[in-house]
Amino acid sequence: MDCLFCKFVAKEMTPEVVFENNEVLAFKDIAPMAKIHILFIPKKHSCDVGDMSRQGHDIHALFSALNTYAEQEKLSENGYRVVTNKGSFGGQSVFHTHFHLLAGEQLKGFGA
Repeated sequence: MDCLFCKFVAKEMTPEVVFENNEVLAFKDIAPMAKIHILFIPKKHSCDVGDMSRQGHDIHALFSALNTYAEQEKLSENGYRVVTNKGSFGGQSVFHTHFHLLAGEQLKGFGA
């Protein structure tokens, strides 16, 4: 498998890591869409959130890591957005499950 994010987990390539535990790796996005743009990935490979669910991976570990990071960085005070993309029509470009945390400014769109 030639998965970029698996190479990050294996330490074959090194992104700018901001959080890591036994199950999750988080790093800065190389093309940020907000002042703060962090990607959270499970260390176990799955292609997308649907595949992750089918494989029985625990999504709780990923969201727990995301919440821990947000609390540490005091992002909860003003809020943040969490987004995942599934498939090419959904905007996914790296086919390893990942969630985007966007923060640090007033975000537009996706109201409600």
